[in-house]
Amino acid sequence: MARMENPAINRSTWLLAAILAVISCAGAASAQVSSPCNSIPHLDHPHVILSRGALRVVVFLPDAENGYYRAERFDWSAVIGCASYRGHTYWGQWFRHYDPLVNDSITGPVEEFRPADGAQGYDEVQAGGLFVKIGVGVLRKVADVPYKFGNSYPIVDGGQWKVRAGRDSVVFQQRLVLAGSTSYLYTKRLVLGRKGDSLKLEHTLKNLGARPLVTDVYDHDFYMLDGRPTGPGFVVHFPFAPKPATPLEPDAAVQGNDIVYLRELGPGATVASYLTGYDNRASGYSLSLRNTQLHVGIEQKANVPLSRLYLWSIRTTICPEAYVHLDIPPGRSGRWTIEYRFLAPDR
Repeated sequence: MARMENPAINRSTWLLAAILAVISCAGAASAQVSSPCNSIPHLDHPHVILSRGALRVVVFLPDAENGYYRAERFDWSAVIGCASYRGHTYWGQWFRHYDPLVNDSITGPVEEFRPADGAQGYDEVQAGGLFVKIGVGVLRKVADVPYKFGNSYPIVDGGQWKVRAGRDSVVFQQRLVLAGSTSYLYTKRLVLGRKGDSLKLEHTLKNLGARPLVTDVYDHDFYMLDGRPTGPGFVVHFPFAPKPATPLEPDAAVQGNDIVYLRELGPGATVASYLTGYDNRASGYSLSLRNTQLHVGIEQKANVPLSRLYLWSIRTTICPEAYVHLDIPPGRSGRWTIEYRFLAPDR
């Protein structure tokens, strides 16, 4: 399991984030009386609660000592523990056992930066050398074997994090410098929409290094609509006819532009495949997940094209993983925005 080699790094920054969380939670407390997000586990970790209209969102904050997520696979910023809209929930704990140092102990529309070698500079160093996982920090290579996202790599330097929170938005910024390797300034703003039925993740990644910063980044989603088990009634919709690389049957099938689930997934069952059929226009990055029995859903779109698409689903969560490609020259910035719109009947 991942542990900081120097846990004192950025302690003042983490303390500031914790203070911001307390302030934000106090300000939103009166609006949270009827939200299902009030009773989620692990609210003892630093977090903020954002509110606008009928939408309530719990966002865990990066914290090297007390954070909800302290592993080294996913970006530490904008980890959503719960989102409720009109009494329905869209993200939650999809796994059985929680451990902040386990790579997959994370919730919400989390993101992972994954270049061709798995992490920035991984293939260039030998065992004991340093490489970078964007949104996490500088990690140490433990053996001369290919990178695997499920393996543990000690975190040597978590960079410098700054967090600024308000009632309906929170901004995360991480600055990381590794001499002779990847250096960057990463900013992510999570903001609730004016109508109180959507949220945006606005990203800026500035290359502070001397070489192009090339990577894919994807949103893992981890959707959970009211915690219902994956099965009949769930529909993943695209603006194109998806073409699975491997069969989805007998548990799911393609019907036109939809992937539908034909039977309830049991423990240990998985429906997963890479998907093609999209084009290289930004409008190709558009998808939705609906439960036709609950009349609840969520729409997801971005202002950049898809570079890859993968569907992974188990009994507790459905994840249409949409990738985008970044190729950022030295001194330049890459920008992309992902928007989520929540669907539910008026109560």
